[in-house]
Amino acid sequence: MIKVLIADDQAMVRTGFGMIIGAQPDMEVVGEAADGVEAVALARRLRPDVALFDIRMPKMDGLEALRLLAGPGVADPIKVVVVTTFDLDEYVHQALRNGAAGFLLKDSGPALLVEAVRAADSGDALISPSITVRLLEHLSPPAPKSDDGGLSPRELDVVKLAAKGLTNAEIAGELFISIGTVKTHLGSVQTKLGARNRVEIAAWAWERRLIS
Repeated sequence: MIKVLIADDQAMVRTGFGMIIGAQPDMEVVGEAADGVEAVALARRLRPDVALFDIRMPKMDGLEALRLLAGPGVADPIKVVVVTTFDLDEYVHQALRNGAAGFLLKDSGPALLVEAVRAADSGDALISPSITVRLLEHLSPPAPKSDDGGLSPRELDVVKLAAKGLTNAEIAGELFISIGTVKTHLGSVQTKLGARNRVEIAAWAWERRLIS
């Protein structure tokens, strides 16, 4: 079972997410928090497989809570998916830098929420397709296009598709390779770029304007 913690200051949102998660045969909600301080405390005590954090919460916002649980220097990070109403560029930028294992809008729908939880649990990460292009392309000033990070042409192909929000299965279909090969390429990319997850790989690609 994938143990999920839900943190949102709105009880209706927590209930809705809880119903979606609870309806999955391989998931269970192990805790709920109404503010950021409580979310961090529960996450550290319960050690969920995946945590769903809103951004705007009382006492401590979700981005600071994320930093404390998954940010740079955290020895044993918790996988946190940011789920928010606010698709502001600076929120995405900070979430990625603080180690988010996904970034979704609340209106993305149940299917994408469940997919994001499963992706985070497996070490992958998912960003709402509706905001991937618009937000990530503005993360920071573009680096020189010649900066390929030492990636092979095939690895670059995989990175470009991942940055567009494609799943491993969709990347495999596009490139006519196996899903296992996609995972191998992504693992190699993470090592070469020093990226902790798929989100940071996508950010790297967008910062270098590798996506048209």
